[in-house]
Amino acid sequence: MLTTISKLSAHVGEKVKLGAWLYNKRSSGKILFLQLRDGTGVVQGVMLKKLVDTEVWQQAKDLPQESSLYVEGTVRADERAPTGYELDVTGLEVIQSAEEYPIALKEHGVEFLMDHRHLWIRSPRQRAILRIRAEIIRQIRAWLDGEGFTQVDPPVLTSSSCEGTTNLFHTKYFDEDAYLTQSGQLYMEATAMALGRVYSFGPTFRAEKSKTRRHLIEFWMIEPEMAFVDHVQSLEVQEALLTHVIQSVLQNCADELKTLGRDTTALANVKGPFPRITYDEAVELLKREGFEFEWGEDFGAPHETKIAESFDRPVFITHYPTTIKAFYMKPDPERQEVVLCADLIAPEGYGEIIGGGQRIDDPALLKQRFQEHQLSQDDYAWYLDLRKYGSVPHSGFGLGLERTVAWICGLEHVRETIPFPRMLNRLYP
Repeated sequence: MLTTISKLSAHVGEKVKLGAWLYNKRSSGKILFLQLRDGTGVVQGVMLKKLVDTEVWQQAKDLPQESSLYVEGTVRADERAPTGYELDVTGLEVIQSAEEYPIALKEHGVEFLMDHRHLWIRSPRQRAILRIRAEIIRQIRAWLDGEGFTQVDPPVLTSSSCEGTTNLFHTKYFDEDAYLTQSGQLYMEATAMALGRVYSFGPTFRAEKSKTRRHLIEFWMIEPEMAFVDHVQSLEVQEALLTHVIQSVLQNCADELKTLGRDTTALANVKGPFPRITYDEAVELLKREGFEFEWGEDFGAPHETKIAESFDRPVFITHYPTTIKAFYMKPDPERQEVVLCADLIAPEGYGEIIGGGQRIDDPALLKQRFQEHQLSQDDYAWYLDLRKYGSVPHSGFGLGLERTVAWICGLEHVRETIPFPRMLNRLYP
C-alpha cells in the first residue's frame, strides 16, 4: 500500500512506499540525496551506497530530473528538514526514466515558461500558487454555503450580453447567433427570485485586446445574488466573505505563502469593515494627488493604485456615474446621476477584485434602460419578467478569482494564477 509524503508524520520509524517524481538530486561521495515530490509535498530521500545493491545505487545516480519511480524506505524525524522528516531509502523501482527535462533549475524567460506551462506547474512556486487558489475556492464555497446560499450553474452560451457587446466572443448556435458568457449575473437574478440567496462559480470570457498584468481572456468569477438585500447590506456580505477567505488562507496555507516569499503583514490586517469612499471623493483625492481627471470618466489602473495607497486595507468606491455602469444598476433615489454600486479595490496595486451593486427592480425604468442602451426588447424579455412577477429589491456582486489569487499571493501577473492562462496572444498549451 502506497502512502503519501503528506502522511509521513504518521509513519515515523516505519518502512513505507511512495510513488514520486525526482525533482532534484545531489551526491556527496557515498550518499545520494533525492528530492522527491508526489503532489502532496516534497521530502528528501537519503540513500547510502553501503546499504543498497550496486544496481539500485547506479540506477538512482543516473536518474534524470522528473523521472517517475516507486521508493521504499524508513521515515525518520529530522528537525533540519523543511518538512521535519526524511526518508532513508532502501530500494527504488523506476517507472520511467525521463527524457532531458526542458525546464532546468535555473532562470528561464517568461515566454519559454509559458510555452512549457504544462511542465512549469510542477515547480514549487507554481504548486504553491495553485494550492492557494484551491484554498480560496474552498473557503468561498464554505462561507457562502454556510450563509444559506445555493450554488446555481448559469449557461456559458448565451443569446445576449450582460455588460455590452464590444467584448463578446461570437459563435454560432446552429442557425442562431450566440456568445460566450461575460457573466452569469442575469441568470443569477432569476434564480435568486426562486431560491433567495444564490451564487455561481464558473468561467467567463472577455474579448478584450489587453496586455496588462491584470487581464485574462478567460477567467473565473464567483457571482452571488441576493433577494431582499440592498446596496449597503451587500457591502457587508462582501466584507465578511473576503475577511473569512483571507484569514483562512493565512491559517491554512502558511507554508505555501512562505514558498512564495509573501509578506503577510498587510494581509493580516484585512478585516472588515473596509473603508468606503464615494466616486466623488475618489475624484477629489486623485486631483489632490496631481491627476488630471474629469468627473464621469472611469478609473484606470494608475487611478485605482493611487486611491488604494491611501488606505491600509481594501477600499470600496461607491456611487459611480450612471453613464459608466451597466444598464441594470439601480440609480440612487436621491441622486439619479449616480448608481447604488461599489467596486472593491485591493491594496498593493492589484486593482478591482469585486464589482457589484443593487439592481433595478422597477419594470418601467428597466424598459427605459433597454432603449437608452439600444438593447433588444425580445432578447431581454425574460429578464424584464423578473420585474413583472413579484419584483423585490435585490443586489449582487462578482468576485474575480484570478485577481484575488494574484493579490493574496503577491504575484506580478495574473498569468500564474490559473493552470493554463488564456491571454491576448496565448492559446497554447
